[in-house]
Amino acid sequence: MHDNAAKIEAFFSEAKVWPEELRALRAILLDCGLAEEFKWRGPCYTFDGGNLAIIWGFKENAALGFFKGVLLKDPEGLLVAPGDNSRSVRMFRFTGLDQIEAIESTIRSYVREAIELEKAGAKVDLPKDDIVYPEELLSALEEDPELQEAFEALTPGRRRGYALHFAQPKQSATRRSRIEKSRDRILAGKGLQER
Repeated sequence: MHDNAAKIEAFFSEAKVWPEELRALRAILLDCGLAEEFKWRGPCYTFDGGNLAIIWGFKENAALGFFKGVLLKDPEGLLVAPGDNSRSVRMFRFTGLDQIEAIESTIRSYVREAIELEKAGAKVDLPKDDIVYPEELLSALEEDPELQEAFEALTPGRRRGYALHFAQPKQSATRRSRIEKSRDRILAGKGLQER
């Protein structure tokens, strides 16, 4: 069995939360003609190589996320942002198989719209850099040229993730500690959540 396929099968067979809901979402996405790949520790659904959707099993719900969800029309207001700092991804949340079955035709229409956006080459218009870096990060970058070079070489999304993570604590010492703990990861060119 191909490594990608083995990882996907393991994800579904070992799912401890919302297994039926995740399998139902998978079936819908595959039936809509999307390709299934294993990325970011879970199944990702693509169209012509472009990341279109992803499913997650969280403690409190199963979720179907659209990478360019902010571009979807969402006339019924069903999509939510995964977090306060999410600029592009929008997702459905489910706490039961019956909820998925009740809006399956809606899910399919959102997938079709996402495919059309992908075909059209639609892009989410994100501000270049709307994050204010915490003072501790600016000081660390100024004092450590190697860190500064590595940080600036990261993708904008990775820099954003780190900046948000570093700015979160109220205590300056905690912010500095987070920066120090992340140094090796940054030097390796990895994002906050990457292994």
